[in-house]
Amino acid sequence: MGGTVPRSSTGIVARVTLDSDPIPVTLRWAVRLLRGEAVAVGLIAGWLIWADLTAASTDRLSAWLVTAFAIGAAAALWALGGALERRRAGARAPAIVLQLMLLPIGWFMVEGGMGWLGVPLMALGVGVSWLLVSPATSRALGFGAPEGGQ
Repeated sequence: MGGTVPRSSTGIVARVTLDSDPIPVTLRWAVRLLRGEAVAVGLIAGWLIWADLTAASTDRLSAWLVTAFAIGAAAALWALGGALERRRAGARAPAIVLQLMLLPIGWFMVEGGMGWLGVPLMALGVGVSWLLVSPATSRALGFGAPEGGQ
C-alpha cells in the first residue's frame, strides 16, 4: 500500500481559505461610521455624567434619564456595528432607523441656528443609510441575488 496516497507539502487535505468573501467597502465604511458615532455619543454621555454630578440645581431624574438614553444609544450603535461586521442581516434595519433619526435632529439644529452642526448630521444619516442599502452591502448581508448568479 505504500505510495498510494501522494505526499505533498500541504498534506492530503486542500488548504482552506478562512475569508473567501471579503467584506465590501460599503459595509466596511458603514461599520466604521457606526462605531465612530458610538464613540462620539459615548463621549457626550461621559460629559453628561460629569454635568449630572457637578450640577448645582437640576431635576436629577430627568438628567439621569437623558444620560441613560445617551449611554443606551452609544451601546446600540456599537452593537449594531459589530453585528453588521459579522454580516447579521437583522441589524441593518435598526441601524437605518438610528441613522434616519439624525434627520429631524439635524433639522431642528438648523432651525435653531446651529446649521454648522445640523447639516453634517443630516448628511451623515443619509450617507450611512445609503451605505447600508447599497447593492454591495445588500449582497453581503444576503439580500438579493448573489454576485454573478441568477
